[in-house]
Amino acid sequence: MHIPEFLTWQLIISVVVLLAVFHVILGGAGMCIYLERKISAYIQDRIGPNRVGFDFGLPFLFFLKGMWGLGQFVADGIKLFLKEDYTPARVDKILFALAPALVVIPPLVTFAIIPWGGFLSLPEVEIGTFGSIQAATVLVAGANISVGMVYVLAAASLGVYGITLGGWASNNKYSFFGGLRATAQMISYEIPMGLSLLAVLLTIGSLLPEQIIRWQYQHGWLILSQPIAAALFYITALAEGNRAPFDNAECEQELVGGFHTEFSSMRFALYPLAEYAHLITGSALFAMIFLGGFHLPLGFMGSNHLLSPENATLLGVIAKVAVFGGKTFLLICFGMLIRWTIPRLRYDQVMTTAWQGAIPVSLFVVIVTSVMVYYGQTSLLALLGANAAMFVVILIALPLMPKTASNARIPLYGSRYSPMEGERVLTGPTNATALEDRPVQSAVSV
Repeated sequence: MHIPEFLTWQLIISVVVLLAVFHVILGGAGMCIYLERKISAYIQDRIGPNRVGFDFGLPFLFFLKGMWGLGQFVADGIKLFLKEDYTPARVDKILFALAPALVVIPPLVTFAIIPWGGFLSLPEVEIGTFGSIQAATVLVAGANISVGMVYVLAAASLGVYGITLGGWASNNKYSFFGGLRATAQMISYEIPMGLSLLAVLLTIGSLLPEQIIRWQYQHGWLILSQPIAAALFYITALAEGNRAPFDNAECEQELVGGFHTEFSSMRFALYPLAEYAHLITGSALFAMIFLGGFHLPLGFMGSNHLLSPENATLLGVIAKVAVFGGKTFLLICFGMLIRWTIPRLRYDQVMTTAWQGAIPVSLFVVIVTSVMVYYGQTSLLALLGANAAMFVVILIALPLMPKTASNARIPLYGSRYSPMEGERVLTGPTNATALEDRPVQSAVSV
């Protein structure tokens, strides 16, 4: 018996990366819930989770009590596991059970092509009388495939099915409306996402993720040479993941809970799990495409430093994974900052932003990038100048775009926004105590 030919170092490393990153994303989705609650608390001048630690009520684990509330996501997970898994009457039971699983699969398979640690050189290993695994330099990624970024678009397009089927199978009109919103939104924002990615691929001339990182190592990060495409990609990634300000599919003020209204227990938990997995995967893709992946500008350290694509040592792989993970973490925090800063857009505004804003701009970017590539002007300064010119053209064209009168605010005569003639409207407080920032320490009587 001999070692089969398919058992290579690339297969072994790919399996290890798939298992490791899969569990990191699952655990990271739970930690993202804790992180978002903390970030929102700081923004709103609150404390956030700070009670649940890992002492489990046991006296000898008293030193783990509190722990900045780090046990909160574990408590939430246990609560969701123990809640009743209720199935309403007259639902499509098969689709009702499958939808939560379908929604969580796309973000958990998209990361497979991301080269987290570049290349790793491994020696030949003898395995007794069975033979040997040949020495090789392998890519530290879940799948080393030639289609690369096409796989990203194919996997991302599957995310709509779980949400749509969940809304349909629930036999609830609010869930159905949420599913319709999610379908229209995701299909609309897939177009500018693909076009912004096409502008990048035209610039680089390759579909391979490691070539995207190598190009940025040689020419500078793409966020500097393609800033408009970077902004479009990040915006569409938020829309594809149903993140605020594009979370109209679960708009509580209008649709109760949207597509997941009728779900409970772990079937409900899979929806926020998929949302945070989308956020993690989208942030990692943005870091790879526009922020150089594992690259940092360390040219002063020579051409073969730890973070260079040519460095294939184990220490280099560890350093690259750490840098890649740090960039992804910062982008996740930025996405959470956006959620608690920008209010939710109205649904007609979401669709108008796509069809009258993002799609025309992304087409414009692809056309200009194609012209620049045709004339060989792909340096950082040339592309940055082209993007600056495009930005000026967009600012000029913006006031010329057709305006819609739908959902316009109707003035209510006599209200504070439309006062009667001669009326003086006061909307602020008039009491002296209310006007004082420090009423207790001031001279105003409280």
